[in-house]
Formats: sequence, C-alpha cells, structure tokens
Amino acid sequence: VQLQASGGGWVQAGGSLRLVCKISGGNADYYAVAWFRQAPGKEREGVSCIAPSSVNKYYGDSVKGRFTISRDNAKSTVYLQMDSLQPEDTAVYYCAARFYGYTDYVVLREDEYDRWGQGTLVTVSS
Repeated sequence: VQLQASGGGWVQAGGSLRLVCKISGGNADYYAVAWFRQAPGKEREGVSCIAPSSVNKYYGDSVKGRFTISRDNAKSTVYLQMDSLQPEDTAVYYCAARFYGYTDYVVLREDEYDRWGQGTLVTVSS
C-alpha cells in the first residue's frame, strides 16, 4: 500500500489546516492510520491515530482538543483537521499505516507502522 500526504502549508497562529492522507494499492478498510510529525532538531512525535473501524482514535497530549482525526474508507482517505494552530505545531507531518484487518485496534506508537508517506510541511507563524 502507498500513502500520499497533502494539505500542508503556511498559516498564522490560531488558524486551521486540514491534512489529507490518500491510501492506494490496498483496501483502506483494513489499515490503521496514524499521523506523526517531526520538527527541526526534534524527534518524531505521534500526533494522532485511527483504527480501521474508526471506533478508536487517540491523540498526543500536545494536540488534544485542537486536532481531529477522521477517515472515509469509501474514499481511502484519512483526514487530520488542525485547529488553533500554534508555532510549536510547525513540522513535517507524515501519515503512516499498518495492516490489521477490520478491527477497532490502533496504537499511537511509531514502531507499530510499516507504511509511510512522504510528509507534508506545516508552518505556523506567530
């Protein structure tokens, strides 16, 4: 399966962006999907994840209450709605996937994912 992340860009603090992760080459219904981000000079950080069934979703502490993950399996697409963006959200955002079958299971742990997209840059200015 291949992942294509898009939707990044430049925004002022307090603004919003929606990232899109398009899944191809496999049945999206069977993949858990996560978003990770890496800021310059920092380690990659888990942002959010969603189970294949959409039942379970998790968020990193730094984005809880501001970001919302969702998916449309009919469109093989996962979204990350980012609101109230702050300069510390500036990073390259990556979507990643792992095959589990159609399940409620998902974890926000980098080593769990074996399919990665190319990343999209989000820049938030103060």
